Amino acid sequence: MAKDPLAEAGLHFDELNKLRVLEPEVDQKTTELKEECEDFVDKISQFQKIVGGLIELVDELAKEAETEKMKAIGARNLLKSVAKQREAQQQQLQALIAEKKMQLERYRIEYEALSKVEAEQNEFIEQFILQK
Repeated sequence: MAKDPLAEAGLHFDELNKLRVLEPEVDQKTTELKEECEDFVDKISQFQKIVGGLIELVDELAKEAETEKMKAIGARNLLKSVAKQREAQQQQLQALIAEKKMQLERYRIEYEALSKVEAEQNEFIEQFILQK
């Protein structure tokens, strides 16, 4: 079988009888590869859009989570401050109760002393009236 001198020189004819430098099989595979690459690029582009949307959604959720976290921290701090205020108020009231108890004890002692003085004075008055 005789070889084609053009084929030996690296020149080939395609189905439209145009002179080509590439073999028809290589040209076909190149075209197929080009189409596959275009499909791949399209799929990558779609993937990037989907991932971009997902990232935006995750960022939004992260912001919302951070906002809720800050609200929770604020509420916790408020509860702590209310608890501290109540504890301080309780201590103040306990101190006031202790002070009032001491005052009551002083009044009781003073009452007993005055009652004793009154009894002595009443006895003195009775003795004074009896002597007249």
